[in-house]
Amino acid sequence: MPSAPAMVRCSACSTALPPEDPPTDHPLCATCTQTPWCDGCSQPATEQHLTVQDGVLCGDCITAWSLCGRCDRYTHDPQDTVGDGPVCDGCATDYSRCTDCWLLAQELRQLDNDTSVCAECALDYRACDECDQLIVGYADYCSDCTPSSSDHVHDYSYKPTPLFHGTGPVFLGLELELKTSGADCQDCALIATRKLGRLGYLKDDGSIGYGRGFEMVTHPMSYRYAIEQFPWDLLPQLEERGAYIDGDVGIHVHVSRAGFASPVHVYRWMKFFYRNESHITEVARRASDEWAAFAPQARAGIVDFAKGNDDYGLGNGGRYQAINTLPEHTFEVRIFASSLIPQQVQAALALIAASVEYTRTLTSTDITRRHGWEWTAFVTWLRAHPDYAPLLAELEDLACAS
Repeated sequence: MPSAPAMVRCSACSTALPPEDPPTDHPLCATCTQTPWCDGCSQPATEQHLTVQDGVLCGDCITAWSLCGRCDRYTHDPQDTVGDGPVCDGCATDYSRCTDCWLLAQELRQLDNDTSVCAECALDYRACDECDQLIVGYADYCSDCTPSSSDHVHDYSYKPTPLFHGTGPVFLGLELELKTSGADCQDCALIATRKLGRLGYLKDDGSIGYGRGFEMVTHPMSYRYAIEQFPWDLLPQLEERGAYIDGDVGIHVHVSRAGFASPVHVYRWMKFFYRNESHITEVARRASDEWAAFAPQARAGIVDFAKGNDDYGLGNGGRYQAINTLPEHTFEVRIFASSLIPQQVQAALALIAASVEYTRTLTSTDITRRHGWEWTAFVTWLRAHPDYAPLLAELEDLACAS
């Protein structure tokens, strides 16, 4: 009896095949005949993976390839990206390369040195305060936006229409002089301008020198408005940026003439100031000098001034008196040393505002029987008026609250 023919199997999946006539070296079943062949191993790819070249790979051969994060096809030479994983060369054309990490990214941020970085690397840089471009180094502005101090500091004669802030009738105007290095002046000027907004402006001052600092001037403010609304954090910020004070710079405080009840009120206020020179100068942190003198002739001229005789400044001493009486609408108190410490500047404003209110109701009986001119009487009054807490705190710090 003839022997049965040998079983023929599919060379790809080993499925039994019916006898073939004629037989082939690599017989295939009907399923494998219709299955794409792997470009890697040249076998039918029952698990099919498309490549970026429109080829097919089987599950075994695909392990050496990477899936493109954009087109979902496999590539043998992937390009690494930020956030999207590897991509093929074709999809990589939609990306740009970060100059820091050298990965591809869909969006880059430009640096001020004409290079660009991805969002991750951008976190290592500071943005320009003006245009948001990233800055190489530690500056606040890119090379295109670096301000000139002249953009923010007006000349000495600048005098805009006053903007009144708060409720009168007593309004105060602060003039604070500060110095900077030439390199820091631009940054400090821009910081101050932005912080002050409509509350103030900056001016050149001949005693400081052009480009070496400026005078910060506020529009008229009520005392309460000044304490509550002035950007007091500006002062330490300026100091951190390089601003400083020395014996050549000071603080002037203007007080509105309209805030006084009568010429007698003005007389009492000036008299109180000049009678308490030692205490006033201690609070002011500055002794009488050629720029803010407690001159004897000025003290003697208070009576004449109250009567309307003051054509050349208190006691004919001109503007450089402790109280300059020449401005048309204000009295300018020139006695204070400059400061970038908020409490010291607040105390200067509080001293002027408190002394105006203290002398407003000061009577002859208060003066003759209750020692109303004396400093201790004023401090006692201060303790009963918590609005002037910065002044009282400064007096405590200076040990002159008695």
